[in-house]
Amino acid sequence: MTPEALAALMRPDFVFGVASAAAQIEGAADEDGRTPSTWDVFAARPGNIRDGSTPAVTTDAYHRFDEDLGLMREAQVDASRFSLSWSRLMPDGRGPVNPKAVAYYDRVIDGLLEAGIRPVVTLFHWDTPAPLEERGGWLRRDTAKRFADFASAAGQAFGDRVADWITLNEPTTVILDGYALGVHAPGRTQLFGAIRAVGNLLLAHGLAVDALRAVPVVGRIGITNVHTPVEPASASDDDRDAADVFDFVHNRLFADPVLLGRDAELPRGAKGLERLGLRLFSRLGRDRAVISRPLDFYGLNYYFPSRIAAGADPHGRTPDGETEAMKDVPFRLERFPEYPVTGFDWPIVPESLGVTIDGLVERYGDRLPRILITEGGASFPDEIGPDGTVDDAARVDYLARHVAIAAARPEVDGYFVWTFVDNWEWAAGFTQRFGMVHLDTETLARTPKSSYHWFRTVQHARSRQDPGPETTVQPS
Repeated sequence: MTPEALAALMRPDFVFGVASAAAQIEGAADEDGRTPSTWDVFAARPGNIRDGSTPAVTTDAYHRFDEDLGLMREAQVDASRFSLSWSRLMPDGRGPVNPKAVAYYDRVIDGLLEAGIRPVVTLFHWDTPAPLEERGGWLRRDTAKRFADFASAAGQAFGDRVADWITLNEPTTVILDGYALGVHAPGRTQLFGAIRAVGNLLLAHGLAVDALRAVPVVGRIGITNVHTPVEPASASDDDRDAADVFDFVHNRLFADPVLLGRDAELPRGAKGLERLGLRLFSRLGRDRAVISRPLDFYGLNYYFPSRIAAGADPHGRTPDGETEAMKDVPFRLERFPEYPVTGFDWPIVPESLGVTIDGLVERYGDRLPRILITEGGASFPDEIGPDGTVDDAARVDYLARHVAIAAARPEVDGYFVWTFVDNWEWAAGFTQRFGMVHLDTETLARTPKSSYHWFRTVQHARSRQDPGPETTVQPS
């Protein structure tokens, strides 16, 4: 699909943006009052990060924001989704707000607005302050209350300018990778016992919604969950049951309480797994009303579909790396040999984005607010060629096909590319490149890739179209 054809699919108010997270781009890990997060602690342990890198520098966006903003402006980015570092804004995870952090984020938000770029803020993108984790992290209800304090402080500091607020990013991933399998920070390996942290994350979301509205902030409020279409590897009862369990944990554990106001129900296949702790994390009780506050939008992160088989994986494979804990999980992810894969070995199946959207619409009906695709993208082993350019045609194809599906859906108001500049990709370090701008990890030089020029061409084509009476989604 040509950039012009894709541009013609996009409504004038369709938001075409980019997404990032503080721990992956900011660097300046020990500057201006910031204290360690769980990712600093996790990365300091040998063997946790594939290439031995840490969040200490990453892309150095803390010092190079003006350079990145200039590239965004040139590409005509509609919106920039970024997260606030809890450890930078509120260094102990509680207590007074750090004025130097407020000054930094003021500069980011004001710079985006001056460039005509919509600021979209994620409050929690996985970097819990280390002092809170030392006290139990998301296994303690008190962390949800501390998060509400953080949300209130952020709302008071920036609530007059931020267009959209996202409370939590992918809480499912926090539970699975961080607390169950140990492949992400904080590195706990509690398997299905990690589900007892779900109620605290859900409560944190609801309390943050209340805190932001109490300020009140001018922007819209939502949450971001990652979803994947799930299919059994075969027609056997065991594979179907295993797929049901995975679908429960990945797709419904958080979405059902938030959107339906009720506990997610255990699937049939979970009954035999109760000895491993896979039981409902405790009834939500009176917290349900707080957890299910009406939202202004629902953030959907989509990357790939999942094929599940019964039985443990002897290699301990997960989408984010291998871990010993996965060898004790009684189901495994199977490959999709019929599809090409990304550098992360994730299957490329654009039509599954449509399947995911259909599933959300069917399950949640009128309880589902407007959808923003808050993340989508692909990693490839990009290199600078002899002529100084980076040809990432595979990423251009990936994005064009996925964005076309999103833009054609009336329920979807935007698509955010993960990510703008190659970032520090969690446990993979710098071994996986998702950016539309190449990062030299030694010099930190930025080089726009073919996908960057493609994005700019799409936006230029859109700007030549009749914008109609309204060209942006306005905050409520």
